[in-house]
Order: sequence, then structure tokens, then C-alpha cells
Amino acid sequence: MTSLAQETPTSNSPEGSTQQSEAREKEAREKEAREKDRYSRQILFRGIGADGQRKLAAASMAIVGCGATGSAIAGLLARSGVGTLRIIDRDYVEPSNLQRQALFDENDAAESLPKSIAASRKIAAFNSQIVVEPKVEDLIPSNIEALLEGIDLILDGTDNFETRYLINDYAVDRSLPWIYSAAVGSYAVTLNVLPGQTACLACIFPDSPRGMVETCETSGILNSAVNLVASIAATEALKLLVGGPSAPHLRKTLLSFDVWTNEHAEISAAKPRPGCRACSGRDFIHLAGEGRPHITLCGRNSVQIHERQRPIDFAELDQRLQPHGTVRHNDFVLKFWQEPYEMTLFPDGRAIIKGTTDTAIARSLYARYVGS
Repeated sequence: MTSLAQETPTSNSPEGSTQQSEAREKEAREKEAREKDRYSRQILFRGIGADGQRKLAAASMAIVGCGATGSAIAGLLARSGVGTLRIIDRDYVEPSNLQRQALFDENDAAESLPKSIAASRKIAAFNSQIVVEPKVEDLIPSNIEALLEGIDLILDGTDNFETRYLINDYAVDRSLPWIYSAAVGSYAVTLNVLPGQTACLACIFPDSPRGMVETCETSGILNSAVNLVASIAATEALKLLVGGPSAPHLRKTLLSFDVWTNEHAEISAAKPRPGCRACSGRDFIHLAGEGRPHITLCGRNSVQIHERQRPIDFAELDQRLQPHGTVRHNDFVLKFWQEPYEMTLFPDGRAIIKGTTDTAIARSLYARYVGS
């Protein structure tokens, strides 16, 4: 009599291995067919094609900042089939974001979800075939290498030049392409930075803007300006990922456009500027963390505190703060209100103090309620 064990091929037998191999091949064919159908209209475009789509699926990119511009870029590239998106953002969703930040909804704002978490959930709902890596962190010199490890391209969704110069230093130092993008009011601007080939951000802007600078808080912002610059940046990203830094049609200018007045301009950025601090001098002062200030966030009367890594037990802190004001928390943030201030605390000890732009007041509140 033949036993069942003798009748059934095992995984170690040639027949079992063949069946497993055939099953894997079938699964791979089915996956390829699903992806081909999903991206069929994009594959039909001659600039991408089937080979380009495979390159997109194998690519890894980071979006630093997931506010208005960053969330729009993330949505476009996720739908385009970029294989891995790493979304790095220090902030949380608020109702005022919903006018222009396309990946978020009212529930995200009500829960004060970190933007990178909310974005990853939304993307998973419309494209489960790609990998999204949410990072609820502030990009600073001490963590930039870990946060950008293994990335092919960096996209700028930030709201301040300090972080942009940090990205620029890192990218130039490691010959990694990145795309600068910004929008405020009705104005949008973007620049491709291809280290060693084109001008970098420090070539165009040797120093941070000084004096009065327009922000979302002072000048407002049109969602159409956001979507314009996000569309341009996302398209340049596709060109880079499909064709590399030498791809034809890559723009080598600083492009600006005002969607309200229709004024636009282009400044050549085809070559690095002689004497550039970063390109020529290899002087990466922002990467070294020299003189890094507290950052006042775009669109809010607030200060960020990120002086140390100190794990926070939300449940314990909730109990401690109850006698002093209103407290609520979820797995991602703890919010504490004591008029006229609002503190949003993250698990690593970082905090956003709303209600002041005075760093001394923010430091004092943090020390009083979290610890010095």
C-alpha cells in the first residue's frame, strides 16, 4: 500500500520544487498583468513605456515635508507607481490644512494624526502595490543620513530654507539628485539640482532670505499654485527616475510662475556657480549643524522644540498634566492645552508649542510640563 506521504510531493522533492516554482511564476505573471493594467495609460506614453514603468517600480524616493506641496507630490508619484516612497514630516494634520493638502481629510484633523502617517494610510487605500515608509521626524543633521539612506531621489515639500539648505548639502556631498519646490500666495517656484552638472540651491541663493519673507500665514496660499508646482516637480522626478540625470528634456532652470498674474520667469541653472560654498568649496555648514536655530512653522504662531531624544510615555504624562489643563492623546501625539498655549508632543520628545514665536517662552513651557 502506498502511503499518503509517498503520494504527495514534498517541498524537497523535484516534483514539489517544480510545483512551487510554477506557482511563483504564475503569481509573478498575475502581478505583472495587474500592474500593466493599472499603469496602462502611463505605459502608452512614449517617454515612459514598459521599461520606464519597471524602473519606477524599482525606484526609492524621499519626500521631505508632507504639507501642501509634499502631499500633492506624494499623491501623484504614488499613483504613478514609484516603488518606494519615504515620507518624512514632523507635523500633524489641522483643519486649516484641508484647503490645500490633498491627502488629508476631516478625520485626520480631528485626530491630529501625524501627516506622514495620514498620508501613508491614504496612499495604501488607492495603491497597495507600492511601499510607503512614514517617518514622523524632523529632518536634522543628526538623523539625515539614516532617514535618506538608500534613496535615489529627494523631493522638497518643506516650508523653510534651513531644511532646504540641509538637503542641498547632503545631496551635493553624496551626488544625489533632488528637486526644490515652494509655493506661497499665488507664486510657485522649482529647481532640479543635479550635483556636478547643474547649479545647486546655494549657487542660486548663497544666503537665506533676510528681512520680511512671505509665508503661508502672512500671504495665504492658493491650492492651484501648490498643484502647479507639485505637477512640475513630479514630472521632473519621473524623467529622472526613468532616464537618470542625463535624461533628455530635464529642465535646467529655476522656474517661477504666478498663477494669479500669469507672470513667469526662468533663470539658467545649467552649470554650478564658480566659488559656490557647496559645489566648489565642499563647505557643508548646514550638514555640520552650524548655527541651526529653532524653526517657526509655516502657517502657525508656533515654535518647535527638538533639543533631545527622550522617549515619552503618553499615558503617564497624560496623568501628570490633567491638573494643569486639557489633555488628550493617541498612539502618535499628545496634545495639551493651557490658555493661551497649545503643546503637541511626539513620542521622541519633540514638541510644537503653539501660541508664541518666542523661543524663550517655548523653552520655559517645555521645561515646566515635560522636563528640562
